[in-house]
Amino acid sequence: MNVGAFLCSCAGTCDVDLEEARDDVEGVAVAASSRLLCGETLGAVDQLAEEYDLDELVVTCPEAKAQEKIERVAEENGIFPEDVTFVDQRESAGWVHEREAATAKTSRLVNAALAGRRTESMPRSSIHRAGHEVVVVGDADAADAIAGAADVTLLADGRELAATDADLEGVTVERGRVVDVDGTYGEFEVTLEARVTDDCISCMKCVRAGPDGLVTRRPVDIDPDAPDGEWTEVCPTDAIEMDGVQRTIGCDQVIYPDGDDGTVGGQRGFHTGTVTPGTIDEVERLLGGFEGPDFLDLEMDVCASGAGSGEQGCTACSDACPHGAAERVAIDEVEFHLDSCQNCGACTSVCPTGATRLEEPSNERIAREVEALLAPTGGDGFVSGLLGGSSASIETPIVAFVCSERAGEAIREYGRLAAAGRADLEYPPILPVDVNCTDTVGEAHVLHALAAGADGVAIVGCGGSCLHSGPDPKAELVRRVNRATTDLGLGERVSFFAPDPADPEAFVEALSQFAVTELEASPVPVGEHEASGELDDEERETPEFDTHAWALESVRAIVAHAEPEREVVRGLENFGVVTVDDGCTLTPTCTNYCPTDALRRTDDGLEFNHERCVNCGLCEEVCVENVMSVEQGLDLTMLPENGAADDPEPAWTRVYEGSMLSCAGCGRQYTSEATADAIEKRVGDRVESLAPHAAESIFRYCPECRAQLLHNG
Repeated sequence: MNVGAFLCSCAGTCDVDLEEARDDVEGVAVAASSRLLCGETLGAVDQLAEEYDLDELVVTCPEAKAQEKIERVAEENGIFPEDVTFVDQRESAGWVHEREAATAKTSRLVNAALAGRRTESMPRSSIHRAGHEVVVVGDADAADAIAGAADVTLLADGRELAATDADLEGVTVERGRVVDVDGTYGEFEVTLEARVTDDCISCMKCVRAGPDGLVTRRPVDIDPDAPDGEWTEVCPTDAIEMDGVQRTIGCDQVIYPDGDDGTVGGQRGFHTGTVTPGTIDEVERLLGGFEGPDFLDLEMDVCASGAGSGEQGCTACSDACPHGAAERVAIDEVEFHLDSCQNCGACTSVCPTGATRLEEPSNERIAREVEALLAPTGGDGFVSGLLGGSSASIETPIVAFVCSERAGEAIREYGRLAAAGRADLEYPPILPVDVNCTDTVGEAHVLHALAAGADGVAIVGCGGSCLHSGPDPKAELVRRVNRATTDLGLGERVSFFAPDPADPEAFVEALSQFAVTELEASPVPVGEHEASGELDDEERETPEFDTHAWALESVRAIVAHAEPEREVVRGLENFGVVTVDDGCTLTPTCTNYCPTDALRRTDDGLEFNHERCVNCGLCEEVCVENVMSVEQGLDLTMLPENGAADDPEPAWTRVYEGSMLSCAGCGRQYTSEATADAIEKRVGDRVESLAPHAAESIFRYCPECRAQLLHNG
């Protein structure tokens, strides 16, 4: 695949050294840069796409209208919209970091996007149907409510939407005030008038220079009562039209709370008045249904729930799911209701065996993006300056797993506030990895980031307002993993942040303290570790990047450079240590039901493979003698690389010593010495006369030979 990377400074509003950032983009056919990519140099994008026969584009452009222009150029060159990836170099970089850090971060964001695309295709929209277009006028909450089922366009109608609590991810926000609504159900036309055209790039210059309260920043629009003047000349794209411009938007239904019923009153699909749950139900009823993807990749044959055992094994997924999509339908069985799944990733981040995994983003994709964000840069592709170093560094590399819902929008709002001059914001250049929800993030994700060389990991979510897991969703994870990293010799390296759009200073203060005061340079070098997501175990095949194998691989990469403080690492849920007390009779129940084959019977007793154990506890549940226990923890001394040099199988540790019994008749091993002794002690006096001519006790014969002895008298 031929990939082109295009970098833009958004009309110079982003303090980014384009040439240096461009030079540090890696693995592309062409890298190009421009001060205003969606302007006059858009033709150069077209030219380079044709010249290099590009199949995919990665573009630094967070502005929706500019993205549409670039996608049109891409389509003209046979590049599908889903093969165009946009990167935010503005709100989360150029507007909130000093120049060197913003430059370094921009190139790393592009490289991470490229790494993600190489791993798998970008996610597809869940709705692609005609007859699902809904226009909502002025009511952000209504747009939020219907967005999951419809293609929603929210008309600001003069309202400032920057501070709304509504989740507008996936909602098209349009500027302008409604002039007229005409048409019928399925063929409505809404006419708008605005004083800002679609050439606007939301650079915030007019917001800063314009009269207070008369210029909105999301979307950028100018009140009809705003006076004309020199301030209107600040626009770098000449997008201000004080006489107003009109345009028409077609749709299937309209939600217009302040609309006049007399205009098209009584017509189906035109909803006026206060928006109630009944209104939303009616809109959804008229949509004709919707079609969504399956978010999970299920491989239930490796599930550790206890299937077929009649006992309860791993309960991680059903305990974690906040939407009832993972249900324990029997004591030893878990069932997934995919129609209830809301793509939060809670079940996948805690599943130790890979039985449930997110389709998008996959663990492998997240790993590759993290590695690209941390890797030293140095471009190797052809470089072209459309306007027309050395690799920039980030002093304290912090990987930030950012919730793509409210938390991500809060950070973008901080950038807009900074650009508009409404807040003096500058914070350490965290390296963001977008996740569906912070529920997607588990111990394996954090450990991998540290193994790849991050000095710290920030989990950035919605806090008490999480749409999925409620208050403090990751507090326990942070506590556990910090305990583990301390035991591994790294100290505490993980923190949770919940950015509040209304209080950016608190976020900046907390993040700055974490980066500057609490973190020391990691002993783990950047750029050396590339995860395979697998155990080096030829006898057992596991799903790629299951959280257990991935976490263990990361621990090994960490201890290669750190000095662990303890032999047993605490805080990691997906690792267990099995112990067996006296009384074990070597019955095969535990070995038969262990879902990861971490237990095996031998001639000399019972052996345990710590590397394979996922701490499901099923062996403890099924043990008929009740002598087996599993304790959470990763014992570094029990890993094969730390075993005796002359041990041919260092992964296996004997946890109980006992002998198997060979049949006195045929010589076949059929049970343990302890089992035969226990049965003979219990019932021996009752059956000793049944085979008086036998050379040995009847309990020293296998069932087949015993039956023959009894038959022959």
